Amino acid sequence: MAPPYSFAGDRGGAAVTNLVIAVVSLGIALVVTPVVIIAARRTGVMDRPGALKPQSHPVPYLGGVAVFAGAAVGALAGRPTLLVPLGMALVLGVADDRFELSPWVRLAGQFFVGAAVVVTCPVHLPGVAAATTIIVVSVLLINGVNLLDGLDLLAGGVVAVAALAFALLLGGWGRHLGVALAAALVGFLAYNRPPARVYLGDGGSYLLGTALAVLLAATWAPGVPASRAAAALALVAIPAAEVAFAVVRRWRGHRSLVTGDRGHPYDRLVASGWPRPAASLAYVAMEGILATAAVIAGLRASVAAAMVVDVAGAALLVASAAVTGALAPDEDART
Repeated sequence: MAPPYSFAGDRGGAAVTNLVIAVVSLGIALVVTPVVIIAARRTGVMDRPGALKPQSHPVPYLGGVAVFAGAAVGALAGRPTLLVPLGMALVLGVADDRFELSPWVRLAGQFFVGAAVVVTCPVHLPGVAAATTIIVVSVLLINGVNLLDGLDLLAGGVVAVAALAFALLLGGWGRHLGVALAAALVGFLAYNRPPARVYLGDGGSYLLGTALAVLLAATWAPGVPASRAAAALALVAIPAAEVAFAVVRRWRGHRSLVTGDRGHPYDRLVASGWPRPAASLAYVAMEGILATAAVIAGLRASVAAAMVVDVAGAALLVASAAVTGALAPDEDART
């Protein structure tokens, strides 16, 4: 099993392996997505119009199942145990899609998923600190991607760019997973582009958040240059920021932290007149900018440059939220 930091070995045969992984993952997602659309319709796992739902008609969930099937190729090629946290996240999310789990049940399940990430992704941080950090990061990113999944193409596009950047920063099994996840998302996005024929659902958003947590943990593995670990923080800044903005917005509005709203930056853009596809692409473009800067800083082995990217990225996101009004209470929020 290749470690996530075997950069020197990712040439020749390894490059061919990653190309094969990408092609197979893409093909699986393209084939499986139509199947899950039919399955979702027959089982009633649908997202129906409502106060917090922008669509005008029911849309099938379960897109995350297709993404999992494609991403599993990368896990099996490098570190099969990763299927445990990824599978747990998918099952938890699909259960939430189907049965609308209570917030506390969801949170408990997310902590268990984080614990599974700890077990399958050993890092070089101290034991208790590492476990706590990874569990918190897993829960943060699971909820961050879930909050990000509010428009067609948005969450899948952002995570696809992040996954590709992680593949460039990592080697070995980390690169395998990043390549497979990015390719699987490209296949899924062929059906999720506006107007979407299928949604990720909570199963998909929980899966993507967990996959980002796994890839981030891989940058903390023994032997990975510190510059890459620092730069990787910028790759998960957007979903992490969505959680921070939602907490501020709901606290200022005296609302429960688990109450949904339509006050996210992308919602504000749409409300101000932006077409929904343009709002999604703006997020993907911002992730592309952060990813490009992070990869350049990480590969140049400059911790200082990576930290500059992290700080600049955080400042850019906060400024964007302030300009769009996403830190202000959402008067149109519904429970």
